[in-house]
Amino acid sequence: MLPNVHTIYLSILLIICSGLPLSAQSGFNADRAFEDLQAQCDLGPRNPNSDGAEAAIQFFSSILGPLADTLHLQNFRMDDPYSTEQLNLTNIVARFQPQKTQRIILCAHWDTRPRAEYDPSAPAQPMIGANDGASGVAILLEIARQLNSDPVNPGIDIILFDGEDYGEPRDLEHYLLGSRYYVDHPFLPMAQRVILLDMVGDAELTIKVDPVSYRSAPQLIEEIWALANDIGYDQFQLVAGASMYDDHVPFIEKGIQAIDIIDFEYPGPANAYWHTHDDTPDKCSAESLEAVGNTLLTWLYQQ
Repeated sequence: MLPNVHTIYLSILLIICSGLPLSAQSGFNADRAFEDLQAQCDLGPRNPNSDGAEAAIQFFSSILGPLADTLHLQNFRMDDPYSTEQLNLTNIVARFQPQKTQRIILCAHWDTRPRAEYDPSAPAQPMIGANDGASGVAILLEIARQLNSDPVNPGIDIILFDGEDYGEPRDLEHYLLGSRYYVDHPFLPMAQRVILLDMVGDAELTIKVDPVSYRSAPQLIEEIWALANDIGYDQFQLVAGASMYDDHVPFIEKGIQAIDIIDFEYPGPANAYWHTHDDTPDKCSAESLEAVGNTLLTWLYQQ
């Protein structure tokens, strides 16, 4: 993801959901989600064409295959803009109740950045991406387990996008490769709403509102943030953060409501761990995964 340099400040009325419990037990297992975060990092960097990427596809398939009604490995290739090679890319699409026309996409990017350009010691080396990549995926893997045992009313597509973080700085054309491919080659029926998770494992989690998301789906933002606060998660703050260029954007450009749940202050406003080798599991926490995962799963059960 990339921040839009023009940060837009919002004035949003916090809508308090009535009749909800102060705590919600959705079944989300945060410790197991954190194990999935660690397991991804143990595979090493997962940038396109790497050994870690191949291992990650097998890892995700082994978990999602037995859980989903259908699992698709959406393979595609493109020329590497920075070499003479071709990139082998794979979106992983796990569909629950694929016959239903009312659908929601839950998504995250599974690839990691092929360079850590803000790291002072090894900027050209690929990073393992504990927060920037593995955290959103870990939450979705755990949500998949819950959907298998206790389905929700709408059909759900869990999509793990490849190639989100491939581009060099300011080369926007070569970010969001997987989500751009998917919106042009979707599995039908297409979802009406999209919820993206990115950088949601920070142990000092603070989730502000992405203005791009709010313009696309203000009611969806308000519902989820209000629910999180009602449950008791103060990590969700209904104030404006930076505008994000992330995997929700290709859906918005197609006219589909899409939001990005993201903490783009890792671990604080200086964003010191972002695109560095300090993006490691010890900077993340199961508590942060729970705040996002339990909120999102509780919201799904209300649909």
